[in-house]
Amino acid sequence: MTRLKAGARHPVRFTLNGKAVEAEAEPRMLLSDFLRHRLGATGTHVGCEHGVCGACTVVVDGMLTRACLTLAVQVDGCDLRTVEGLAPSPDRLGALQRAFRRNHALQCGFCTAGILMSLDHYLSRHPAPTEEDIRDLLSGHLCRCTGYTPIIRAALEAAQLATSTEETSDA
Repeated sequence: MTRLKAGARHPVRFTLNGKAVEAEAEPRMLLSDFLRHRLGATGTHVGCEHGVCGACTVVVDGMLTRACLTLAVQVDGCDLRTVEGLAPSPDRLGALQRAFRRNHALQCGFCTAGILMSLDHYLSRHPAPTEEDIRDLLSGHLCRCTGYTPIIRAALEAAQLATSTEETSDA
């Protein structure tokens, strides 16, 4: 990576939820702050600022990433997905989001964005997870409200719905 001048702002260009974006960032600006304050993508939350709670989880070039541990300049040229990109349209929730709503898998909502991003990423690669798989994935997230049981139910329901939809569409 090119050495950047500490006191200057540098252009950062990438794709955010399918749209090309560009803004300037200081070399030490965190991706979480860049998304929230420069681009207005406030769905990415900042909890612990140590990468432990998972509230800031986003997907960068297909990899789950903690935005509070990533510098904004590091994503130049990358493809990013945030919770704002999960819904198929502004007026319609995605299947996982609908399952969360049906199962009361969120209360205060602070951790929800990061958990949704991790689950969406995982379920796209593992369409038939077990409860143990989901519990293992959730071990990287802190939720102080739900006790995790509704989140697990919602994830398993979303996986089952996706699998049954695929089977129905193949028939």
